[in-house]
Amino acid sequence: MAKLDIKNQAGEKVKQVNLDKTVWTIDPHKPSLYDAIIKDRASLRQGTHKTKDRSEKRGGGAKPWRQKGTGRARAGSSRSPIWVGGGVTFGPTPRDYSKKQNRKERRLALRSALSNVYKEKALVGLDSLEFKAYKTKDMIKMMENLKVTGKVLFLTDELNEEAYYASRNLSNVRMITADSASVLDIVNADYLIVTEPAIKMLEEVLSNAKA
Repeated sequence: MAKLDIKNQAGEKVKQVNLDKTVWTIDPHKPSLYDAIIKDRASLRQGTHKTKDRSEKRGGGAKPWRQKGTGRARAGSSRSPIWVGGGVTFGPTPRDYSKKQNRKERRLALRSALSNVYKEKALVGLDSLEFKAYKTKDMIKMMENLKVTGKVLFLTDELNEEAYYASRNLSNVRMITADSASVLDIVNADYLIVTEPAIKMLEEVLSNAKA
């Protein structure tokens, strides 16, 4: 049975909980994990790139010179792609880069990512996450108490406004609700701090019984 120490914001152990082994201790499934990361990264692309082809360039309506007799190559438009200032051949156009992944594979990928975090001892349990003021120094102090460094991801059942704003000025800290976490969010963090209610939320959705 997988176990996790639950700490308070002072870094003191307050209890120990049992974790669902089908969520936190499975052998990571690399293909679904890879596909999920590719999907999440692709969804971040805006796809707003655009170049103009010859039909969209302004001008070029008149034939530059007569067809024969000049000794030069025939030309029909000054907006031809081979001319300076002409259109672009096969240039990028707006498109949707998003990819799809079926629900079972997405959940398997999430379980694989969480299991990998637990295996690497980068999972920290927190009894609750509540601040009384929008103070970044309080967030820094709490992280020092929990002995976490690098990129830190907080997963909570619901966002505490004070805690959220206290973390917003820290470029290495991200705070989201457990139900909105993606595989990319999890694998991109050095430490994953999960509140006890968020652990239950994840297990309720991702356990094999619900898959």
